[in-house]
Amino acid sequence: MTTPAASWLPLSPGERAVAIEVLVHGPLSRSEIARRLNLSAGSLTRLTKPLIESGLLIEATAPGEGPEVRQGRPSQPLDIVAESRAFIGFKIARDRAYGVVTTLRGDIVARHDRPLTTRDPAEVADLLREMTEEFAHALPAPAGIGIGVGGRVEKRAVVVESAFLGWSDVPLAELVEERTGLPVVVENDVAALVEAETWFGAGRGLDRFAVLTIGAGIGYGLVLGGRRVPSPEDGRGVGRRWMVNPQGPLTPEGERGSAVSLLTIPSIRYQVRAATGQDATYEEILARAAAGDALATRVVDEAARALGVLVAQIANFAMPQKILLAGEGAGLVDVSGRVVEETVLAHRHPLADPVALETRVSDFHDWARGAAVLAIQVLVRGSADE
Repeated sequence: MTTPAASWLPLSPGERAVAIEVLVHGPLSRSEIARRLNLSAGSLTRLTKPLIESGLLIEATAPGEGPEVRQGRPSQPLDIVAESRAFIGFKIARDRAYGVVTTLRGDIVARHDRPLTTRDPAEVADLLREMTEEFAHALPAPAGIGIGVGGRVEKRAVVVESAFLGWSDVPLAELVEERTGLPVVVENDVAALVEAETWFGAGRGLDRFAVLTIGAGIGYGLVLGGRRVPSPEDGRGVGRRWMVNPQGPLTPEGERGSAVSLLTIPSIRYQVRAATGQDATYEEILARAAAGDALATRVVDEAARALGVLVAQIANFAMPQKILLAGEGAGLVDVSGRVVEETVLAHRHPLADPVALETRVSDFHDWARGAAVLAIQVLVRGSADE
């Protein structure tokens, strides 16, 4: 058994670049690493030698393949020992905290959730400490913690504003670090999800990639040059000012025709409740629409048209190679996908390439995984900076 490296640090910039390339895209042959990083064979040998000796990288033959030959010398693909590190990710929702443990490649190996009986920041931090201890009893000691919240986060440490939690200027990273003794990184939950999908998910290896999330709110993230584009608007509720139908329905807050008023789960439930006087879950509304219920079909199809407009706008202006639609509300496409597709086509040039739209219904553990990937990035980059 290979002994895992004690730490990623200290690494030179060149060594770090090689390690990250193998982590995100491996296993990779030496020739492929050299091509990707524009390195000579000699430079690559110099950079990989200490990584292999430390156990950070290992030589592994890809399944079904023998060793390739380069200039008469055998060369096996280089890979990371994914199980050598464990990372904890948390998603703090309105009424529950969701936690996962992942490997170094972001694969979930354990998950757990606990109710939030209070939103007091100190008591929430206490709850995260308890969940961390529960994970640590059954798994290797974690290398770091990532936390995702719905709202604005500064310096990957302070929750400046979260309407969902009623927080302002909460130093969440400091609170959790004090209780766990582990490095902690905090980020807007959509930004965390985008980072995870860029490194280990739907956007892996893509130069231009976009993520649109629908659920309790609307989220959007853009990747250019293989890196997420940070924005001052992160966590500010972009969907409230993303107008898709000025004649659309009102939200309870009085906004008409925005993405929030048409697409979010609370707004869809509100529209059905206002028309029928009866409450229904989002899943019940989708099921009724699938069964042909006239009211549910009207509400769901209107949401699908709004979604089609958003997807077309993203494709027209950002020109991504792929758009990932994620979140708890993504099941809308399963019921009204034809309406989404027709609306996208109606808002695109007739000769435009088809939009590569990938849909994934996400639960809160997927959001927690995104936060864990933040902790992975901090370890491998050696900094919490974006």
